[in-house]
Amino acid sequence: MNSTQRTRGIVKTIAVVLALALPTAIVASSADARVGGGSSSGSRGSRTFSAPPSTSTAPGAPSQFNRTYSQPGVNQPGINRAAPTGGGFFNRGGFLGGLAAGFLGAGLLGLLFGGGLFSGLGGLSSILGLLLQIGLVVLLVRLAMSWWQRRNAPAYASGSPAPQPQANYRTGLSGLGFGANSAPLEIQPADYEAFERLLGDTQAAWSNEDVAKLHTLATPEMVSYFEKDLAENRARNAVNKVSDVKLLQGDLAESWREGETDYATVAMRFSLVDKTTDRTSGQLVGGSEQPTEATEVWTFARRRGADWELSAIQQTS
Repeated sequence: MNSTQRTRGIVKTIAVVLALALPTAIVASSADARVGGGSSSGSRGSRTFSAPPSTSTAPGAPSQFNRTYSQPGVNQPGINRAAPTGGGFFNRGGFLGGLAAGFLGAGLLGLLFGGGLFSGLGGLSSILGLLLQIGLVVLLVRLAMSWWQRRNAPAYASGSPAPQPQANYRTGLSGLGFGANSAPLEIQPADYEAFERLLGDTQAAWSNEDVAKLHTLATPEMVSYFEKDLAENRARNAVNKVSDVKLLQGDLAESWREGETDYATVAMRFSLVDKTTDRTSGQLVGGSEQPTEATEVWTFARRRGADWELSAIQQTS
């Protein structure tokens, strides 16, 4: 009877682990397939690790970059460093620390499932059951710690500089952005027309898998991400088609100049038909034939005398 109860307890523990992991899997599988893969990629010059100001189009803070070539400064203020851990036995890393936590967890499982504190050790029918309990407890502890760190970490953490306040910025067609260490840059109506054109042209080149065209529309960094995403689609024998892209609303978040390069970050809400089909049969395997809406924050870069290029895409919450 005791063995049966312990087995049921282990099964319940496994169910808890699966319940915690399932929402993450669902979120990952439902990511948009349009250009950029529904992730935040690219660079914003010296402001890569600073959140752009919110706008009426994107009132929330965009997500931090999960793909970028930029590196945060080594000694910049506001960098979040890992706090040193104590010298206690349970704070030790590696095998000993995990083993100690596992033995403690086995005792706690014994309490949870009706036995004594150490029934999880002495009463198991085999060493395999003990190792399974240790593994499950360590996994649960790591999941809980990871969740707690993400919950309490400020935006743009992970060793990145904290967002710095931007002074005297305005949004709109006459928007003028002022950065702490960069020159002001005025964005003209012709620039907004270029941004809208890049929105449509980039989506079209992505749908046609035209890498040569993408090189004329985006920075080499962004094209490298697009090529990787296209290769993954080909490996799945899938092709993503984006059509009927229409800009519905746009706001300038900030604009600035760094040396010979101009930057403009724009929040854009647009409609599009985003669908993924089987490359061989043409059968719909993802997305929809019906228009959907998306809101993203795009950053454009322009070297003096050159055209604007897509430099970054950030998702909004």
